[in-house]
Amino acid sequence: MAAPLLRWGCPGRRWALVWIDRGSRLRSRTPTLPTTERTRGQSSGTQQPLHTAQKSRKGEHKWAAVVGLEIHAQISSNSKLFSGSQVCFAAPPNSSVSFFDASLPGTLPSLVTWPSCFGPMAVYHIILGTSSRGSIFNSWQPGSERERKEEVLNRRCVEAAVMTGLALNCHINKKSLFDRKHYFYADLPAGYQITQQRLPIAANGSLTYGVCIGKKQSQMAKTVRIKQIQLEQDSGKSLHDDLRSQTLIDLNRAEGQLRVDANISVHHPGETLGVRTEVKNLNSIRFLAKAIDYEIQRQINELENGGEILNETRSFDSKLGCTVPMRDKEGKQDYRFMPEPNLPPLVLYNSTSLPAHADIQQVVNIDQIRDMLPELPSTTRERLIQKYGILPEHSFTLLNEVGLLEFFENVIKETRAEPKKVTNWVLNNFLGYLKQQHLAVSESPVTPSALAELLNLLDSKTISSSAAKQVFEELWKGEGKTPAQIVSEQELELMQDQEALEQLCHAAMEGHPQVVIDVKEGNPKAINKLIGLVRKASLSRADPVLIKKILEKKLSS
Repeated sequence: MAAPLLRWGCPGRRWALVWIDRGSRLRSRTPTLPTTERTRGQSSGTQQPLHTAQKSRKGEHKWAAVVGLEIHAQISSNSKLFSGSQVCFAAPPNSSVSFFDASLPGTLPSLVTWPSCFGPMAVYHIILGTSSRGSIFNSWQPGSERERKEEVLNRRCVEAAVMTGLALNCHINKKSLFDRKHYFYADLPAGYQITQQRLPIAANGSLTYGVCIGKKQSQMAKTVRIKQIQLEQDSGKSLHDDLRSQTLIDLNRAEGQLRVDANISVHHPGETLGVRTEVKNLNSIRFLAKAIDYEIQRQINELENGGEILNETRSFDSKLGCTVPMRDKEGKQDYRFMPEPNLPPLVLYNSTSLPAHADIQQVVNIDQIRDMLPELPSTTRERLIQKYGILPEHSFTLLNEVGLLEFFENVIKETRAEPKKVTNWVLNNFLGYLKQQHLAVSESPVTPSALAELLNLLDSKTISSSAAKQVFEELWKGEGKTPAQIVSEQELELMQDQEALEQLCHAAMEGHPQVVIDVKEGNPKAINKLIGLVRKASLSRADPVLIKKILEKKLSS
């Protein structure tokens, strides 16, 4: 019985993100176009259809695919949406269940909210909307030892839904309504789910993302529209025991943190949309992409061979890489949506509509949440490109690896090296080592400060690039030595004695006269042989740029 936070997936290859929805546990139900179904327990956002052309074979008509995504995700909160019961991952079955969660007779959702998500430090009461208690606000002061056993609307879930709506450029409805969605299933003991069908908390948003195209991976911007984001009551979890032929119910909370349903159809451009199928319960972006690609091609093949597409629910078999039928949608379920009679409207405010003398802890202020929004990924990528001059694809990598952006920016703060050089070291050397050893950024034995010091040594020409790689390899061993200590112990400093370098260059030329002749006869690449010889003689401590200058001067005399 919790409310989840919307999370959106990446667009696929031959198809586009169409609409996004939020929910919690997934179960097979029939969505109605153009809005997908909302499953139990979370907020939802929906998006209008986009079309993508399918490549056609010679002599065939082109096909266009329409893909609708309904994303159900759970908000990270310490308690449930309409219940004060705690949410604890892997808790014993039915150990965090209130009377309301179990739908015992006479239990009702409350009009008040408390911020249980913020932990035990803050304990207070909030009334949202008109209350039978006769007051819009009813404060429960922090630190009170009284324990309120009534059921509550989780403030954290409301704020998270608003924050998600703002991040997706949605219109936030200051007044939203709750509805009942009726269906009967063992893990929904009330026989209905509290959702937001008529007037959700947020609607009409958009999401702009970049797509890399062509060999040069140039960026092209695409935008999808978000239809709505809604809060929904979470359901329980059905545990099927095939050995004993029984199903067990855990009402703690559905543990599926992210599920996606994909609605897919194909048609010829300019014609009416085709019959859609729904692929249920996809739990990874990779499986989502595979399921959609497979289903698009399956429908095309079926139609081209004279068959027809059934309006049905399918599942994706990840082992076989194909979708399989679950049931048809001919007998469409009537959810009998109706207004939730026990909950008043959910009322939000902004700075201009805030009631006079209102305690800011007793209302949800949209403007305050907007000010709390972190920098969004698209903004961060643009900032990285403009500020540091890095490539767009590099900005994606920095953001896609957890903790990598923070590591990169900490190195930037402590080094004199150019941002492009830092980018090269972080994305190639540092990230390469992490992937080889299957480590997260937080598990790296090399700190940002250590890498920054190493890059400073390289930038000041204290060491060569090859020596820098040696130092990095030593740092990765995690023995606690600094780059300067490693350079000193292994005598990796570049030679600064000009006279000694000139003697090494002279010796290389004297020992390889034919190479000298080749250079003088117009083969400029032959000088690389001499540079290599001098570097070898100096144990890689000579700067190749300086060596080349000395050799060119001697060869021209």
